[in-house]
Amino acid sequence: MPEQAVGRHSRVGRAACAAGALVIVPLGLAWGVLPASPLRAETAPRAGVEAYGPPVPQCSITDPRLPELSGLATAGRTLLAMNDGGDATTVFVLDAACAVGEVRSAPVDPYDPEDLALASDGSIWLADTGDNRQDRATVALIGMRPDGSTSLTRLTYPDGAHDAEALLLAPDGTPYLVTKEVLGASAVYRPDAPLVDGATLTMSKVAQLGFTLTGTPGGPVGRAGQLLVTGGAVSGDGQRIALRTYTDAYVWPLEGSDVVAALRGAPVRVPLPESPQGEAISFAANGRDLVVSGEGQPAVVTVVPVDAPVAPAAATGPTDGAPAAAPTVSARAGAIAAAAIAASVATLVVWTWGKLRRRS
Repeated sequence: MPEQAVGRHSRVGRAACAAGALVIVPLGLAWGVLPASPLRAETAPRAGVEAYGPPVPQCSITDPRLPELSGLATAGRTLLAMNDGGDATTVFVLDAACAVGEVRSAPVDPYDPEDLALASDGSIWLADTGDNRQDRATVALIGMRPDGSTSLTRLTYPDGAHDAEALLLAPDGTPYLVTKEVLGASAVYRPDAPLVDGATLTMSKVAQLGFTLTGTPGGPVGRAGQLLVTGGAVSGDGQRIALRTYTDAYVWPLEGSDVVAALRGAPVRVPLPESPQGEAISFAANGRDLVVSGEGQPAVVTVVPVDAPVAPAAATGPTDGAPAAAPTVSARAGAIAAAAIAASVATLVVWTWGKLRRRS
């Protein structure tokens, strides 16, 4: 019998209810600043941050074994791909034409895998962290090592269950989970100790991000898809990190393995090609270009090339913790209303969708 990454009967039964957050978050969300938040994500690049060119379709995934593509990672001339769901931990190796060659599997039955990352030692890490109903007692990171062995570490949040679809694996091997929030107020969590097979570790919240409405079309939930983080990546050379929503990518320069410090900088926002459900993101083999795709078939794999070299971004906002300047009252009110409406719709859609899709 395969090991279950998170036991079906261990869930705590807490239903998702994001509506209450509508009273707390929108004022900050409307202009990209979260009150009392140490970090923020802005949609405009600052001096020294790379620019990206027009997207270029590379190939289309049509293999019926990959109907719900959720995670991508670049491995040399190939791509590693995984489904959202399934009864076994499985990674598909794609060639330059998006054809499936090798299939790697592990005897671990995941609950809701959402993202994957390739470590410097060749290990593949899958984030079994999806939780649309926000009722899981634990989430998990599953490791597939080059020698065929596996590792499973369960993780708990310090402040209750969250839905998370993005994994950032720092060059030193430290994993970071980024939550998917209907109001764009995504939190970043890190395990309190190194991963140990069979252990259950607590996590700490180490960063807070605020994503704004961008106007980029795409995704299954309308404008709210511009706020929902669905994937993450760290470049193979360790110099960049990226997060994506259903519609846009955000890229930060990275120095060393300090992901938290990187997120204090201003990212460049990259509008992505419209997609029914864009969830996967990786850096290309050159460590600079973005590679994106999503669920459904044919799933188009698209490369977004860099136009200019990257340099460290300037710190965002005042250094004394004071909030950035707000827009005019009329602009703020319009942004708040749009964000609240989008978030309300997304809350209902995501919660209902999760109930229908996930196993009971």
